[in-house]
Amino acid sequence: MRSRLAVILILTLSSIAPALADGPQDNVPGAVRRIPKEGIEVDAADRERLESQLAGLDEAIDKLAAKHDARVDDLLPDVRVFAEAVRVALKYREFFAAADVRRGFDLLAEGRRRADQLLDGKAPWAEQTGLVVRGYVSKIDGSVQPYGLVVPETYARTGPPARLDVWFHGRGEALSEVNFLAERLRQPGQFRPAGTIVLHPYGRYCNAFKFAGEVDVLEAIESVRKHYRIDDDRVSVRGFSMGGAACWQFAVHYADHWFAANPGAGFAETRRFLEKFQRETLDPTWYERKLWHLYDCTDVAANLLQCPTVAYSGEIDAQKQAADVMAEALKGEGIELTHIIGPKTPHRYHPDAAREVERRLDSLAARGRDRLPREVRLVTYTLKYNRMSWVTIDALGEHWDRAEVRARVAGASNVEVTAGNVAALTLEFPAGWAPFEPTKAVSVAIDGRTIEGPKPGSDRSWRFSLTRDGSSWKAGMISGDALRKRHDLQGPIDDAFMDSFLFVLPTGKGSRAEVQAWVEAESARAVEHWRRQFRGTPRVKKDTEVNDEDIATSNLVLWGDPGGNALVRRVAPELPIAWDADSIRVGDRHFDARKHVLLMIYPNPLNPRRYVVLNSGFTYRDYDYLNNASQVPKLPDWAVVGLDAAPDARRPGRVVAADFFGESWELRPPREDSK
Repeated sequence: MRSRLAVILILTLSSIAPALADGPQDNVPGAVRRIPKEGIEVDAADRERLESQLAGLDEAIDKLAAKHDARVDDLLPDVRVFAEAVRVALKYREFFAAADVRRGFDLLAEGRRRADQLLDGKAPWAEQTGLVVRGYVSKIDGSVQPYGLVVPETYARTGPPARLDVWFHGRGEALSEVNFLAERLRQPGQFRPAGTIVLHPYGRYCNAFKFAGEVDVLEAIESVRKHYRIDDDRVSVRGFSMGGAACWQFAVHYADHWFAANPGAGFAETRRFLEKFQRETLDPTWYERKLWHLYDCTDVAANLLQCPTVAYSGEIDAQKQAADVMAEALKGEGIELTHIIGPKTPHRYHPDAAREVERRLDSLAARGRDRLPREVRLVTYTLKYNRMSWVTIDALGEHWDRAEVRARVAGASNVEVTAGNVAALTLEFPAGWAPFEPTKAVSVAIDGRTIEGPKPGSDRSWRFSLTRDGSSWKAGMISGDALRKRHDLQGPIDDAFMDSFLFVLPTGKGSRAEVQAWVEAESARAVEHWRRQFRGTPRVKKDTEVNDEDIATSNLVLWGDPGGNALVRRVAPELPIAWDADSIRVGDRHFDARKHVLLMIYPNPLNPRRYVVLNSGFTYRDYDYLNNASQVPKLPDWAVVGLDAAPDARRPGRVVAADFFGESWELRPPREDSK
């Protein structure tokens, strides 16, 4: 069984904006305001002092890195986060007020203090209680990402494991690294349960902890687990406003991690929230509707059977809508939502309601998480979220349609399973946890057929895989070598940016000038917007510089056509969509290569355990920065984009054809509404 972490995800109320966006006045695609906004012009004398102090801190960091000492390397991100915060604010004009500049000086002083301590072989911040800022190096882009901690006075490294609360911040369009770190050094937050370490993840800025923000939470948790003794059985998710939205999606997608969930306000799905809160008239394509399933929590509400949930809303808060729609979805699954309501309260916690919520959470924490329940239910639309406790879905019948597994330990040597839209699954209990008689084979009744499985091992572990054989089931694992959609290799395009990726730029001249101009503009935009929205600098190489290690360790994002990019040319023969100087051929459909460009995601033919992406960064654009509920994938597995329409705040051009690949990454016949 994978290791767990006792976590409570809460929202820091101090940074909540009044709403998730500015409201209907933002619904103007042709006049989208910049997020984050451009900061102030820093006084020349202040800039010179900041740059001088930053250079001194960088010099100290270089000395530390040159030691090549494992302990120093482990602690160096705790120093680097201060330098990187000020560097980014200076370079990209992200001091938004005079107070931010003063905070920059304070952060550089703290960074230099830590650097000097570490050069002297000490790291007192790693042992201290109270407010602590730390950092880690992200696997996604190699950036140093910050997080804040509140360590209780009672915490002892040799004592019992502590509960860990992860406290989400709210929407803050001016929440630069400088402002985040300054806040984390001053404010402990509203909820501080006794004896509990509180983790404040940055979440890579303002994305409702989706995509790279989602990965940030998981990586920050791992960093805390590495440095502190944490109780793995006391994990809950809590949040309010944007943090409430994050709480819902972490609760339904990782339900077996938490002993409880406590979402407040926010949103829980896309369409109804935007139509009500933003007063939008939505006209999504068929594939955009499918892709809403990725983060629409109402669709997979049944997963909360594994996660006790206490929702909170203010009685007169417009964002009470989130809990209301989840209550409706849960009722359809036979679950009555516990919903604490603050009387006559707008967008904040009512103090009496907060006490009641804490009372219930404390009771749930006393019981702790049910590590391996005897009954499991898993609903998903994608192999991205394919696991619940002792059940793992290995293959789907059809992505983006509802898939469901119900599994129950029915006796000392019996398991009962039903599975819909599932092609392969695995049942597994780790050592010591199999609830079966050790001398008997375990029989599995699945969809009307009984199959004999193995006996538990002498270590009381048990594992059994099944695959669908036509309309029935058989014992055995699905082929490991076959090209198929699998967990973390299932698309859509945006999935490539939730793990290590590398932008690869062409050194050659493209076959068509129009395409070449589009590639140059869109690749530059992808670099800029990754930094603006996900707070890192993408790793970029030329096609002639990519080596075997890059191919082995990263998703390759290739920019250009086969005429300009040597790696596009190299993988093109193995892709299901053909592209040459004259045309892009999707089955029997041909598109003029002078006027179109291909965007797609596919297992890399050079390393099928990683992706190759053609001509795309993350697929939502400037307009969607205005409201976190809009930050969902906008393109499926592939798209042909016409260059007769210029890229804008919503699209990279005119999408003339787009679709998902099949479960074996095959090209599918076109839909009537996709031609």
